[in-house]
Amino acid sequence: ILTILGNSAVLATAVKRSSLLKSPELLTINLAVADIGMAISMYPLAIASAWNHAWLGGDASCMYYALMGFLFGVCSMMTLCAMAVIRFLVTHSSKSNSNKITKNTVRILITFIWLYSLLWAILPLVGWGYYGPEPFGISCTIAWGKFHNSSNGFSFILSMFLLCTVLPALTIVSCYLGIAWKVHKAYQEIQNIDRIPNAAKLERKLTLMAVLISVGFLSSWTPYAAASFWSIFNSSNSLQPILTLLPCLFAKSSTAYNPFIYYVFSKTFRQEIKQLQCCCGWQVHFFSTNSSAENPVLMMWSG
Repeated sequence: ILTILGNSAVLATAVKRSSLLKSPELLTINLAVADIGMAISMYPLAIASAWNHAWLGGDASCMYYALMGFLFGVCSMMTLCAMAVIRFLVTHSSKSNSNKITKNTVRILITFIWLYSLLWAILPLVGWGYYGPEPFGISCTIAWGKFHNSSNGFSFILSMFLLCTVLPALTIVSCYLGIAWKVHKAYQEIQNIDRIPNAAKLERKLTLMAVLISVGFLSSWTPYAAASFWSIFNSSNSLQPILTLLPCLFAKSSTAYNPFIYYVFSKTFRQEIKQLQCCCGWQVHFFSTNSSAENPVLMMWSG
C-alpha cells in the first residue's frame, strides 16, 4: 500500500509538472515506475501465497514472479547507478557542460537500462541460471541452492553478482565519495558559513537526498543477498525459515522508501502532494509545510 500510494504520488506529480521537469528527474520517474511495477506485479501473489501457507500456482507462476523480481530489481539498481554518475558529472562540470545532459540523452539511458535488465531477467529462461522457490516456500527467485553443484548456475550467479551488483554498487559509492570530496573542498574555501551560495546549499541537499535513496536500496537488499549467498555454498535447510523470510520482506520494503525521502527534502513535492486529490475527491493533507512558492531549481531531482 505504501509503495503504490507513494510512488503513484511521485508519478502524478511528475505528470502535473511535466513541462518543468529537468532531464535527471526522468531517472527519478523511472525508479518510481520500477518500484510500483514490482509492487503491482509481485506483491499480491506473494501475499495470497502467504495466506495460503504455500505457493499458489505451479512452475509458470513461480517463473513469472522470479522474472518480475529480477527485472525490476536490476532496473532499480542500474537507475541508482545512473543517478550517481549524472550527479557526479553535474557536480564536477561547469554549468554549460551540465546542460549537455539533455532529456533525449537520459531517455536513451533509460531505454538501455530496461533492455539490460530484461536481458538478465530472461537468461535463466533460456538455460543460463535457474529460477525456483524461496526456502520458505511462498515466493520465488533465482534458485540459489542449485549453484553450489552446478557450473552453469555458478557462472551465472558470479557474472550477475559482478555486473549487476558489485560494479554498480562500487560506481555509486565512488561517485558519491567524489561528490563529497568536491563539496568538502568547496566549503573549505568559504570561511563564513553565512556566505555559502544558495546553489552550493542546494547541491549539498540534492546530493544528500540521492545518497539516502541509494543507501535505502542497498541496505534493504544486503541481508537478502547475504542469506542468498549462504544458500549457494550451504544447504538452504541449514537456515531457519524465519531467517530467509525476514530478509526477503525487508528487501521488498525498498520500494516504499523513496517517496518519503522526496517528501522530506523537496518543498516542491510537498506542495504538489497537498494539491493531489484522492479518487473519492478528498484533499490529501500532510503535516505543516511552507505554502510559499519554491524556486524552480529546487525540485525533487534537479540537474
